[in-house]
Amino acid sequence: MSGNQPNTVAVIGGGTMGLGIAQVFRFAGSRVILCDADEPASHTAKRDLAARTERQVRAGLRPDTHLAAAADVDVVFPATAAVADADVVIEAVPEVMALKQDLLRDISHATRPDAVIATNTSSYPIDQLAEQVRLPDRFLGWHWFAPPEWVPCVEVIRGPDTSGDVVTRSKDILTGVGKRPAEVANAPGFVANRLQMAMFAEAVRCVEEGVASPAEIDEIISGSVGFRLPHYGPFAIADMAGLDTYVSVYECLRDAYGDRFTPPQRLRDLVAEGRHGTKNGHGFADYTPDDQDRLLSERDARYAAMNDFVRGLDRG
Repeated sequence: MSGNQPNTVAVIGGGTMGLGIAQVFRFAGSRVILCDADEPASHTAKRDLAARTERQVRAGLRPDTHLAAAADVDVVFPATAAVADADVVIEAVPEVMALKQDLLRDISHATRPDAVIATNTSSYPIDQLAEQVRLPDRFLGWHWFAPPEWVPCVEVIRGPDTSGDVVTRSKDILTGVGKRPAEVANAPGFVANRLQMAMFAEAVRCVEEGVASPAEIDEIISGSVGFRLPHYGPFAIADMAGLDTYVSVYECLRDAYGDRFTPPQRLRDLVAEGRHGTKNGHGFADYTPDDQDRLLSERDARYAAMNDFVRGLDRG
C-alpha cells in the first residue's frame, strides 16, 4: 500500500455494486482484480465493466483514458486466488447471509494477515458476518450506495473486533479515492437505509390512501426535501426551519396518523429548553449572530444555484 492508496484491490462480485466499486479504485490508480461466481461470469463482469465505462465516456462523464484503465482490470478465479496478494478485499456479492458468510470465511483464510477486508452490505449486522472471518480485527463494513462510482458517501461500520487503525485506514483509503466516509454504529440498517426506508414507507402509505400518485410524490420529494439534501442534512435543515415548528408538525401528524409520528423525546427536550434553532441561536447546534447570517446567506446561494441547475436540466 502506497500512502493511503492501496496498490491492489480485489473486488469479489461482478454485479452493479462490484463493477462500480472496481471503477472507483481502478480509475484512482490501484490495480484491480475482479472475481465473480465462476470463471465465465468473471470474464463477463470484465466485459460489462468495459461497456459501462464506454457508455460513460460517450456521455462525456469520463475521459477517454478510462477506457484503457478499465481494460486493464485483471480477472482471477477462484476468489481465494483473487485475494491472495490484495491490500484491500471488498466483498460485494448479493445480499444473502449464508453466501456472504461462506465467502468471507474462505477469503479471510486466503488473504495476507495485513489486508483490510470490507463487506459491502446494506443491512446485515457486521458482528454476524465477522464470526466467519479469520483475524476479525481487520474486518469491517463499507456500505456503498448505488451507483457506487458516483454517490460520494460510504458508511463505515466497525465490527465488534475491528481495530481502530483499520477504521482510520479505511476512512483514509475512501477519502483518497474521492469518497466521503461516515462512521456509523453496527445497528440494523445502519443509518442511510433506516432513514430511506422510513421515508419510502410513508410514500407508499400516501399512495395507498389516495393522497397522491407515485409520480406526484416523486415530484414533491425531488423538488422539496430532496432539493435541500445535497447541501444540508436533516439536523441543519431542522435548525433552519425551527425546532418548535417541527414539534407542532409532529403533533398534528400524530393526531391524524398515530404514534409513529410522536415527536422524538430529544426534540421535545430541546424545545422545552428554549432551543428553537437558528432563529434564536440555539438548536441541535449553537449559532452566533455571525454564524446565523453566514449560514442563511450560504443557504440562499446554494439553493439559488441548485434552482438554476435544475432548470437547466429541465430545459436540456
